[in-house]
Amino acid sequence: MELILLVFAISVLSVGFAGYLANYVLKKDTGTPKMREISNAIMEGANAFLKRQYKTIAVICVVLAVLIMGAYALTGKVDFGLKTAVAFVFGAFCSALSGYIGMWISIRANIRAASGAQRSLNEALTIALRGGAVSGIIIVALSLLGVSALYYFYGLSAPLTEVPFLIVGFGFGASFVALFAQLGGGIYTKAADVGADLVGKVEAGIPEDDPRNPAVIADLVGDNVGDCAGRGADLFESTAAENIGAMILGVALFPVFGVNGIVFPLVARAFGLIASIIGIMAVKAREDEDPMNALNRGYLITSVLAAIAFYIATQWLLGNILFFYAGLVGILASIAFVYITIYYTDQKYGPVKSIAEASKTGHATNIIAGFGVGLECVAAPVIVLSAALMGSFMIGELSGYANGGLYGTAIATMGMLSTAAFVLAMDTFGPITDNAGGIVEMSKSPEKVRKITDRLDAVGNTTKALTKGYAVGSAGLAAFLLFTAYMDEVTKLVGHPMTVNLAKVDVFVGGLLGAMLVFLFSSYAIKAVGKTAGSVIEEVRRQFREIPGLMKGKAKPDYAKCVDICTTAALKEMVLPGLLVVFMTLAVGYVLKAEAAAAFLMVGTMSGILMALLLNTGGGAWDNAKKYIETGAFGGKGSEAHKAAVTGDTVGDPFKDTAGPSLHVLIKLLGTLTLVLAPLFI
Repeated sequence: MELILLVFAISVLSVGFAGYLANYVLKKDTGTPKMREISNAIMEGANAFLKRQYKTIAVICVVLAVLIMGAYALTGKVDFGLKTAVAFVFGAFCSALSGYIGMWISIRANIRAASGAQRSLNEALTIALRGGAVSGIIIVALSLLGVSALYYFYGLSAPLTEVPFLIVGFGFGASFVALFAQLGGGIYTKAADVGADLVGKVEAGIPEDDPRNPAVIADLVGDNVGDCAGRGADLFESTAAENIGAMILGVALFPVFGVNGIVFPLVARAFGLIASIIGIMAVKAREDEDPMNALNRGYLITSVLAAIAFYIATQWLLGNILFFYAGLVGILASIAFVYITIYYTDQKYGPVKSIAEASKTGHATNIIAGFGVGLECVAAPVIVLSAALMGSFMIGELSGYANGGLYGTAIATMGMLSTAAFVLAMDTFGPITDNAGGIVEMSKSPEKVRKITDRLDAVGNTTKALTKGYAVGSAGLAAFLLFTAYMDEVTKLVGHPMTVNLAKVDVFVGGLLGAMLVFLFSSYAIKAVGKTAGSVIEEVRRQFREIPGLMKGKAKPDYAKCVDICTTAALKEMVLPGLLVVFMTLAVGYVLKAEAAAAFLMVGTMSGILMALLLNTGGGAWDNAKKYIETGAFGGKGSEAHKAAVTGDTVGDPFKDTAGPSLHVLIKLLGTLTLVLAPLFI
């Protein structure tokens, strides 16, 4: 238990450092009275949405916790069911808290980044990144604290090799809340964004974030509830589920490493936190420099330090250099994912430029080019993911231990996640700079200030995209861990190894249903955005038409109406697809049994990875193609190419910020859900 206390200590110190960063951000100047007025409106809308959303989620979680206890009571495992339900509720609470913290800091950092842009690019960048780092560090630290606490307390009354299976409920609770948080926030933010862009930019010909646009506050609120609160919960559950999956595989090597093999994932992640903190503090940019270069330097510093820390942890706890090499495979895979995503979404490179050029000939050619890039960008990440799995498995096999290959893949996943806190900081950096740009535009700040926030906003779009690529990569490795853990659990329950034979009709049907779920879920998410955006568009048109003097800037729009439309619709539309995942998994496992549930999980995971890559990266490329044209290319703002690019961007919006990120959660929710419910499928 000394190792658990070490993880506790590092996590608590990291939370303290996050407090230091929050204090640094909060001490910064909050700009002009007009800036504060806009920031307060964003804060009020975000808080109101999150309060209503979490009330809805809390009710569903309580009902599900009771169902979990009841289901296990029917099998005679009352104690197991109680502990699983407690872990589920605890995981759900921590996931919600992570989302709230991400939003809390972002709605306070945005105005300070906007104010900092009045003085220098470096000041604005530092404020935005350190604001994002508060969220990134606390998410990873909370995940470690939650899993460690359950392992410690459950370990007081159960064999240490059984405890990882008892705490799977923590990952399930985190995934369940994250699905609703990401889906609801994604519907909100993209409905507001699409509505604001299509009426404001295309129909009315006014700039982005123009204060005359009634949907602009809802759009800025959406950045926080979707990209910060939603993604915070999403990435919390990623780290929790992957830690637990790796710990379960560590149980298989208990005869070799003892408890060290089980708690190694937690220690490695704690060391990675330290590396991320150093990397975050190292980020500084020159005024004439591309801000992305400064972030890349910080990321590379973090990666090198994480590799060194991983070597120390591996040699100390496992005493086998081969597992360090497996972890190095994961670190290299994460770097590859990041740079592949940058290539496909940064406006400096060919894919984005090709979409922008296609915009010259109209809306349809923009859509065709963007969708083509989305399909293409699936290939390279899948090759990297496959190579990482094969490479880490073969390295683990060289150890000569039984199950060494599978443990090698678990170590690779921990290597990939060792830089998670820094990547999360870059993710939250995106919505902070987006909001900062909106505040600058709406407060009518000087043009030179808007140029700085525009540069940071373009970089923020890339960092949000690369985080999604990173999240899909880690989800792919985690899904393999969770699938293997599910197979181990079923083997333990039935007393003999289970194979998955797709030639059996029921197993094939299970796999087919898993793939179908991914497409149906994506459909619900995208249609929800379209439906809600339609309501926003009608409201914006009504206000332009009926409020005298609005277009001349002599009257103030009714921002609250658009906020209310998005809030009500998002809460309503998130429930059906979220419950669909849970009840469909339960139905397949209960009716078709454990082997079909394995196929459901396996094929659903593969389909989900491919679809998420297409939606995330394709949507990001569409967005930055629009921003590339707005720099003056192909006629610049207001040109026909720009109008076509705005259309492409609005198609890509629900792809990259609603359906795509929600699929990350779905992939891991399927894994934790089947693992928790496995005893019911026998």
